[in-house]
Amino acid sequence: MSGRLLRLVCTATVAAGTVLAPLPAAAVPEPQAPGQRPVAELLTDLQSLYQGAEQATETYNATEEKLKKQRAEVDRLDSELTRARLSLHDSRGAAGRLAREQYQNSTAISPYVRLLLARDPQHALDEGHVIGQLARERAETIGRLVGTEKKSDGLARAARKALDGQLTLAARQKKERDEVQQRLADVEKLLTALTPDQLTALADFEKTDVDKAQRTLVTSGALGDDNREPSRAGDRALRYAVQQIGKPYEWGAEGPKTYDCSGLTSQAWAHAGTPIPRTSQEQWATLPKVPLKHLRPGDLVVYFPKATHVALYLGDGKVVQAPRTGEKIQVSPIATYPILGAVRPDARPKGARGTARSATTNH
Repeated sequence: MSGRLLRLVCTATVAAGTVLAPLPAAAVPEPQAPGQRPVAELLTDLQSLYQGAEQATETYNATEEKLKKQRAEVDRLDSELTRARLSLHDSRGAAGRLAREQYQNSTAISPYVRLLLARDPQHALDEGHVIGQLARERAETIGRLVGTEKKSDGLARAARKALDGQLTLAARQKKERDEVQQRLADVEKLLTALTPDQLTALADFEKTDVDKAQRTLVTSGALGDDNREPSRAGDRALRYAVQQIGKPYEWGAEGPKTYDCSGLTSQAWAHAGTPIPRTSQEQWATLPKVPLKHLRPGDLVVYFPKATHVALYLGDGKVVQAPRTGEKIQVSPIATYPILGAVRPDARPKGARGTARSATTNH
């Protein structure tokens, strides 16, 4: 990590009142003591609940992004349908005028007979040319009317289908929001059932577990040379993330006051001029992967087998992350959670063709 960036991190950390620790104990009301359970068992249950809540959050975020796109598509089709209906109105008006003109100018004598009876055949031929031109224009008017009617009908069907899709996504989003809230309620229920001593023991046990996983990862050499400098965009993304240290985690949030994990990473890179997908799963699935030994500051570290958590690599084996409900954006050891792999949002195209390596740690 560069000296300038390190000073920025220290300043942001002190200002936010945080320390470089991964998992501070949550402040909870004085609970009623439950039956005694082993700390390791409590930690396993709590981590499972948190992971389930974060997975539900990322599923909700993905649906939210789809819903935004669907709303935009509905708006686009509505605007296009409005224009088509105005055009159809104009075409019908032109067709009506054409019908009236044809009725007023109709005659029982055919153009061929009129040519034979004309005193000036050449003038009649010229007049016939004009009449032919008018006939072609009338045919084009009819063609436009038919085409506009077909286009209007097609757009109306597409708009109805898009609206149905929007309503389906909205219903799915509500169901997923309810699931997130239920999972968070389960977390709160467990935490409020613990005594202060259990909470302290839980935090200490978790920190010990993370420290062990961090030592294992670092001594394995999986991180490689850690003297790499960030790219220009990576530096901007990282600086944005560091400036958010101390702000609360909130599921589904993209700033500027609160963030969830992928809300922080996507906004950081958006402010760096490189928009990336909204969710951690999409970031893992679509962005170029890099081996952990080639990590540089600004890269994204993705966690858990289903890519349900993501953080920005800071350097020196640390990440900036929005950890989970009840906590704040902070600097944590890279091995705080089981690592799935890493991605680089601003990798050159040729880098995307290489075979990516990933590392997994257990703690």
